[in-house]
Amino acid sequence: MIQVSKLIPQGQGLAPVLLKRATTVELDWDVRQKSRFAATDSAGRELGVFLPRGTLVRGGDVLVAEDGSLVRVLAAPQPVLVITHCPNHGTPFDLTRAAYHLGNRHVPIELQPDHLKIEPDHVLADMLRAMHLIVKAQDLPFEPEGGAYAAGHGGGHDHGHSHDQGHAHDAGRNDAQEHHHDAAPTRARPVPIPVVAQGHVQGPHCNHGHDHGDHGHSH
Repeated sequence: MIQVSKLIPQGQGLAPVLLKRATTVELDWDVRQKSRFAATDSAGRELGVFLPRGTLVRGGDVLVAEDGSLVRVLAAPQPVLVITHCPNHGTPFDLTRAAYHLGNRHVPIELQPDHLKIEPDHVLADMLRAMHLIVKAQDLPFEPEGGAYAAGHGGGHDHGHSHDQGHAHDAGRNDAQEHHHDAAPTRARPVPIPVVAQGHVQGPHCNHGHDHGDHGHSH
């Protein structure tokens, strides 16, 4: 077994010719969210992956084996629920509401401009359909958000600047903290958002209460 203990996020800094020569390994999300796992690459080599704890492995990342060889990670298609807004009876904002409610349940979510993806869950699917969203079961790569404070590169991107280098908003915040350091902290009061959309009546024979033909049920 070949040991792997280094990961290069998205193969940054590697020449295209090196990436082209690299072997590949196809992993689903259940494996890619682990920092220690075994896998077999496209050349049939057994890999023992030992990465820093908390590392999220993303499709497009490159693993560096102990012999210096490169292994490019592919996000394997897996069962997911694809969530879209209803073009006839809803708005794109419905996806924002859905992400809010799913986030409250700590559900891994892949966020895209025009859809969301989650792992299969019939209870959540029913909830989303009650919100007049379209839910379809598909087999696709799954790349959920890593969270703002997640360890490893999955938690965010380096945009080449630091927020502590003279930004005006930080200076203002620090001044406020200096003048009000004795004040008791205040907490924002959560505002409840209803789950079920109002002013609309569901129909009996479709995905979320409307007839969309090929959308169909996705249980």
